[in-house]
Amino acid sequence: MKTSGATAEVFLSAFKTMKKEEQDIFLTKLLKDKSLREDLIDIAIVYEREGDKRRPFREFLAVTAKLTAYSL
Repeated sequence: MKTSGATAEVFLSAFKTMKKEEQDIFLTKLLKDKSLREDLIDIAIVYEREGDKRRPFREFLAVTAKLTAYSL
């Protein structure tokens, strides 16, 4: 395991041993950091959409361009 992976495992193990109140305090402090909060939201969205049907990026751009032109 890489050092970064090992460090993450240590942090996760420590978090899991905390009492619920301590976990809540930690998560609250974590979410107060705007950059970390945005990263966590992005990660949650990726996991939520994991099973969604995919389409080529060029197709997405074409649809977006049509919608933008239509709304003007």
